[in-house]
Amino acid sequence: MSESVSLVLFSGTDDKLHAAATIAAGASAMGRPVNVLVQFWALDAFRKERIALDHGLAFDAVRPGSTTATVPAGSLPWAETFRQAKELGDVQIRACSASMALFAIDPSELDPLVDDVCGIASFFLDVGDGSLVFI
Repeated sequence: MSESVSLVLFSGTDDKLHAAATIAAGASAMGRPVNVLVQFWALDAFRKERIALDHGLAFDAVRPGSTTATVPAGSLPWAETFRQAKELGDVQIRACSASMALFAIDPSELDPLVDDVCGIASFFLDVGDGSLVFI
């Protein structure tokens, strides 16, 4: 089995969600299992009623002296890139149980992209010796 790639998504801005989805799709296309833990502001972006909305950009997502974002215009929305990554291979997206409780989110409020809810210990069992990226 190929070494897994695990992502912890903390930021809910479109530029960072787009980057995470691209990494997940690339790893999935190469046959690597992908584990994603969605927490805090990223979790809010995965709500059914919010997933297609504009989530803004991080302060560093715009080049100095420009108003053009580094996320290319016309690129696929981040949620669609995650959907494609899941079609390509083994991609599991889990909501952080502590963040769910903090934001008082019921699992039924989450987009179907989210496979289940887990705690940090369960997530780290899936990470194993694979790569871990915090976004």
